[in-house]
Amino acid sequence: MQTKKSKTLIVGLGNPILGDDGVGWKVAEEVNRQISLSPFEKGDVEIACLSLGGISLMEHLIGYDRAILIDAFALDEPIGSILVLKLNDLPNYSAFHATSAHDTSLQNAIQLGKSMGAHLPEDVVVVGIATKHVYDFSESLSPPVAEAVPQAVKFVLDLLKEKKPA
Repeated sequence: MQTKKSKTLIVGLGNPILGDDGVGWKVAEEVNRQISLSPFEKGDVEIACLSLGGISLMEHLIGYDRAILIDAFALDEPIGSILVLKLNDLPNYSAFHATSAHDTSLQNAIQLGKSMGAHLPEDVVVVGIATKHVYDFSESLSPPVAEAVPQAVKFVLDLLKEKKPA
């Protein structure tokens, strides 16, 4: 009897030309590099870098059992701090790429998708990095955010190692 394998999608969110807003992409790119060098089964993990939220982001999650989202967060924490939360533990309102003024929150979009029969992940984890400079045109991260990237990568890799039901 063959066991169904759990499919995981890792999404780096943000805009790589808006300074610290690109941190999600940087973390996802480094996770991708490290996975290609490690014993992870690449077929069970897919990585994407996206600049969207709400319904558009939900559509990218269809067909996956797990999702790990990485994004810049506006937090009352020191810049570069990292927060790892379940999506449902986040407030259901705009949090950078989780929604927009012309869309709905990712939480609401997932509920909508499930009500329409879409196979969406029950397990959605958000790795947020505290930032302040998300509207500066730059392809570089500020030093405190850049220094947080290796720790955020470790958090994502640790989340991948957790055993989840298939």
